[in-house]
Amino acid sequence: MKRATVYFEEDLHRALKLKAAEASSSVSDLVNEAVKEALAEDLEDLQAFRDREPEPAMDFEGFLKTLKSDGRI
Repeated sequence: MKRATVYFEEDLHRALKLKAAEASSSVSDLVNEAVKEALAEDLEDLQAFRDREPEPAMDFEGFLKTLKSDGRI
């Protein structure tokens, strides 16, 4: 493990301490798990971008024109 100093807003820190006590865990364990989940989600998002990279790009204005011509808006 590597030690780091993290500053939390007072209300957030209080909520973390309460949740840790309720879960018989530590604030560090909760924060570690939250960071792991956030990083995993980022990895999934990056993969989704790579998977869709071959798709043709369309600007927003062009997309709106297509919707209008199709009678969807």
